[in-house]
Amino acid sequence: MLHAIIMAGGSGTRFWPASRRATPKQLLPLAGERSMIQATRDRLGAVSSADRTYVITSKALVDPVCEQLPELNAANVVGEPCRRDTAPCVGLAAVLVAAEDPDAVMLVCPSDHVIEQHDRFAEAVQRGEAVLKESPDAIITFGIRPSYPAESFGYIQQGEKLAGHDAFAVKCFREKPNAETAKEYVDAGTFLWNSGIFMWRAQTILDALAKLEPEMYSHLQKIADAIGTDSYSETLQREFEAIDGKSVDYAVMERHKEVVVIEAPFDWDDVGSWQAVSRLHPHDEDGNAVVGSHIGIDSKNCIIHARPGHTIVTIDTEDLIVVQTPDATLVAPRTSEERVREAVAELSRREMTELM
Repeated sequence: MLHAIIMAGGSGTRFWPASRRATPKQLLPLAGERSMIQATRDRLGAVSSADRTYVITSKALVDPVCEQLPELNAANVVGEPCRRDTAPCVGLAAVLVAAEDPDAVMLVCPSDHVIEQHDRFAEAVQRGEAVLKESPDAIITFGIRPSYPAESFGYIQQGEKLAGHDAFAVKCFREKPNAETAKEYVDAGTFLWNSGIFMWRAQTILDALAKLEPEMYSHLQKIADAIGTDSYSETLQREFEAIDGKSVDYAVMERHKEVVVIEAPFDWDDVGSWQAVSRLHPHDEDGNAVVGSHIGIDSKNCIIHARPGHTIVTIDTEDLIVVQTPDATLVAPRTSEERVREAVAELSRREMTELM
C-alpha cells in the first residue's frame, strides 16, 4: 500500500523574520490560508489515508505539527533527535513504514512546496505506482519542466523512454548550475528541475542504503530492531545521532542503477525564499506583491509582508523586501534575499536567540 512521508525538519532561515525556530516556514501560511504543511497534507489526502501518512520533523516541532495536523496518528509524527539531512530522514521513515507494511510503497514529499492541482498530482503518483508494479526495484523522482534557466535548482537529464510508460530513465543528475549552464540545460529540452519528490518501495530504499551507505544503514537497522521495545526511544536517540548526515541525492539517487523520472503534469513552486511571495500572490498596479496592509507612494516591484493590524508605508522605493513581525523587521534589496541567512547567523553570534 502507498504510505505518504512528509519531510518537515527544515528551519526556513531564508524566511526570517517570519520563520523562527519554534515556527519555521512549514508551519506558516505563506502561500494561502493554510500553512505549508497543512497544504501538503491536503494534497496527499488524495493519494494516502491519514493513518498511512507520516511526518518526519525535529523533536521540537512534534507538538506544533500534531496541533496543525490533528487527523494524523500522533505516533506517525516522528521527531528526529538531531538534524542529519535527507538520507537519514527517509531511511528512518522507511524502517518505520516497513515495520508496519513490508511491501509498502513510499511517496516522499517536502513540506514546503506549492502544488494546487491535486488531481494532476494524484495522476503523477498513479504513473509512479504503475512503473513500480513492473519495476519494483526502481527509484522514481518527479521532474519539473523548466520555465526559465534557474540557478537555484538541481537538474535531471532524461534518458531513454520507458516502454509503455510516460516516464524516462535518468541519464544523470546535475547540481545547481551557473546562469550560462542553466540556459544550456533549458535549451537542450531534455533537462527537468529536480523537485525533491520521490517514490520507491520501502525495501528498495533500505536495500540501496545497505549497499551504498552501509554505516548509515547499520544505525538504521539498530533502530528498526528496537521498534516496539522499551529501548526504542533510547536507541533512536543514540543511533540517529551517530549517523553521518548526507542528502538522499548524494547517498542514493546519483548512485542507484535504476532511477526513473516522471515529468510532473502539475504546476509547482519550491517556496524557498521571500521571492516566492512575488510568484504566489497578486501584484498591485506598480508590481508590488503584498501580504497584509500596504500604502505605496512611488514604490515599485517590492515584496511586502505585514502582520494583521499593521500597515507598511513605502515611499520612493523599488525592488525591496519588507517584512514586519512584532519584534523584528527586515528591509533588504530583492537581489540580496540569499543574505537573509547571514542575518540569522549574526543574531546567533550576538546571542539574540529570542529573535531566532
